[in-house]
Formats: sequence, C-alpha cells, structure tokens
Amino acid sequence: MTARRTIPTIRHRTVDVAGVRVAYRESGPADGPVLLLLHGFPTASHQFARLMDALGDTPYRLIAPDYPGFGHTEAPAGFTYAFDRLADIVEGFTDALGLDRFALYVFDFGAPVGLRLATRRPERVTGLIVQNGNAYEEGLSDAAREFAGLRREVPGNEERVRGLFTLEGTRFQYETGVADTGLLSPDGWTLDVHHLGRPGRADAQADLAFDYASNFTHYPAWQAWLRAARIPVLVVWGAGDPFFTPAGAKAYLRDAPQAEVHVFEGAGHFALETHLPQIAPLIEEFLAELP
Repeated sequence: MTARRTIPTIRHRTVDVAGVRVAYRESGPADGPVLLLLHGFPTASHQFARLMDALGDTPYRLIAPDYPGFGHTEAPAGFTYAFDRLADIVEGFTDALGLDRFALYVFDFGAPVGLRLATRRPERVTGLIVQNGNAYEEGLSDAAREFAGLRREVPGNEERVRGLFTLEGTRFQYETGVADTGLLSPDGWTLDVHHLGRPGRADAQADLAFDYASNFTHYPAWQAWLRAARIPVLVVWGAGDPFFTPAGAKAYLRDAPQAEVHVFEGAGHFALETHLPQIAPLIEEFLAELP
C-alpha cells in the first residue's frame, strides 16, 4: 500500500497583544521547531492554508498570524496603521506565544514586517524564506516606485490608492504576470475583498499604503543583518510580479551568497497560488536542513 502524506490539523486561535486581538492559524507539533509565516497585502494568513497542508509531513510547527487591519485580527479604535506598528504587534505576538527561535517566511508586506523583527531580535531567526518580498531598490518595478512615491496630500492620490482595494484592483494583483490564470482560485481575491470591505479596513490599508515608502530607509539595515547573520536563505519568486521584479530576488545573493534562489516563469505576485507543487518541496527540503 502506498504511504500517504500526513494531513495536518489546522487550529485557529487568538491571543491578545497590547490590546490587539491577533487571530492566527497553526499546525504541527507544539514542541516542534517553528516556521513563522508572514503574509502580504491585501490578504491574510489564509494565503498559507494550502502550504500548511502541503507541509504536513514536516516536524515543524507552522504559525501564521493576521496583522492588524487584515483577516480576522481586531485592533482597537485609534490603532496607528504603520509598518513599525505592525512589526511591534508581530514581535509581541512571538513573545506571547513564547517563540524564542523560529525560521521566517516573508511575502510582500511580510518582508518589511519580518525583517524589522529580524533586526530587532536577530538571535531568534534560524532561517529565512523570501517569496516576492523586497529588500533591495533594484527589485522595485516602475509601478512600485510610482506607487510608493504617492503623497496623501496630493489631490487624487487617496482615490488612486483605494482603487487597489476594489474587486478589480485585488484581482489584478493575483492575475497579472500569471501564464495560466486557470490555476488561480477566485476564492483568494473574493475573501480578500470581503476583509477589505469590513468597517475601517479601507482606512487602515490606505494608511499603510502611504507609509510604504518608510520601508526604503530600512533596506541598508536589513541588508547588513543578512551579511552578519549568515543564516540559510531560500528565495522563491514569481517572475511576472508587477511590483517586485526578479532583480529583487537575485539581489539577495549580494548579502547572502549562500542563498538558494528560484525564479518561476509564469508565476505572478502570489506565486504560491500557481506554483505550490514546485515551491513546497523546496521549502520542505530547506526546513529539513536547518540547524
């Protein structure tokens, strides 16, 4: 009889972090080494549901939180939506769960959140997986540079940013650069739009959009951390990403020459949506070799 892969049990939980009710999903043994999965925009931890199933045979404890302003996490009125604050909450989340050592998976917004965490607590990070998460200027497309350069006080920019929160704008982010859109489940952008439409969410996302340029000043510190840390690094990237170009994937080799870099043709920004069968084995092998 052919052996079957283990199908993990996914648990959905919440924990209070400085007044924020952080929702998260986890799988794997409670005493296993940890992989902290940090999602991007405009999605939430549900983007990792299939990956968590695919990694069911690993001994890792997989943990994926929703940031404030995303998914099922609830933030109090008056919460400041900025990347520094998202990192504060994720750092507090790791403290609340007692995660003193973990590998990081960062995607899109997860890169500026996770790399802030890495530079604050470098002793905690055992390995880094990057999926379409930029830390280098050469990885920014012209569209990304233009978007990051938008200023709120300029008439019309607020409406332009909020156009990304519509069904059309969200679907665009999933489909652009994808060779076979039949591989994309419409459930992804449909669920994202549901959460974007919840009270206060569009305001929160607009605040984060106009704060995105703040991440660029941190690039030198993140690159310095990579040079000093010398931890294992895996980079997987959708070549058709309209925001973060393959040059951003290859740039990691400059500061982490030990990194393994894979660029997938026919994949877009949400590379896991179309190329999970190719990416999951790379992650599984990477985790198996971590110290």
